[in-house]
Amino acid sequence: MYSNALRAAGSALLGLALSAAAPAWAGATLDRIKQSGKINIAHRESSVPFSYVLPDKKPVGYAVDVCLKIAEAVRKSLELKTITPVFVQVTPASRIAMVADGKVDIECGSTTNNAERREKVAFTVPHYIAGARYMVRADSAIDALQQFEHKKLVSTKGTTPLKAVDQANRERLLGITILEAPDHAKAVEMVEKGEADGFAMDDVLLYGLIASRPDPSKLKVVGKFLTIEPYAMILPKDDPEFKKIADDEMKRLIRTHEIHALYDRWFMKPIPPKNTALNMPMNYLLKDFWKYPTDQVPN
Repeated sequence: MYSNALRAAGSALLGLALSAAAPAWAGATLDRIKQSGKINIAHRESSVPFSYVLPDKKPVGYAVDVCLKIAEAVRKSLELKTITPVFVQVTPASRIAMVADGKVDIECGSTTNNAERREKVAFTVPHYIAGARYMVRADSAIDALQQFEHKKLVSTKGTTPLKAVDQANRERLLGITILEAPDHAKAVEMVEKGEADGFAMDDVLLYGLIASRPDPSKLKVVGKFLTIEPYAMILPKDDPEFKKIADDEMKRLIRTHEIHALYDRWFMKPIPPKNTALNMPMNYLLKDFWKYPTDQVPN
């Protein structure tokens, strides 16, 4: 009896010793990064100016730059001499699963943090707050959702604006034909070709897509906000050590205003590949949210 008790006590003490000896960076994601010296970063193809690829296939953008800051914070926390970003392209439909399945460590794009997605993944402090509106051809008279009645409205598969317009269409009995595009670029083409009367998506993405077109004057953004979209980086669920590093770095960037400089670079100045400026000053929603930065957002 006593020997069993002694063995149990010894096991408990050993467990405590091992726990105390465990490094501060312990965690599934950080363990893998520590061993490989690599961080797998998911990026998007056409989410201008957040995350997109140049003609030479190099991923760039505001969210990509922020993620590289987070990668550097991970490097310092793990006391690595170097850390190698490995970029993996994802789509709106695949991005959640890629993180949830451990195929990438962090997704850097224009993904909305909402309750449904938090069932599968975690999110950082938001890096942007947008709202869904509509892209139409410049000669279109449409300037509100109800004017799409009995017309065709496209959105991108796997996005919150797609769900929002579908719900509004059913609730208001508008009779809109809702179309799904595989990516943002295809949705824009459908509007340009007359295959859809409009494209519902977050306004900042619409402005970025228009700026990248051969003739931006042929398209415009209209309508009031249908949704409010807090964008955040996707992280693995139930990995608090990795999340803390990412959140702490986001708060540092906000507190020091380093993120403001990144914002100006991508939203106010000419950006590649056409060196066209979006000229989008920071909106009041983001300014207010960053006064007390947190990963807690309205559902």
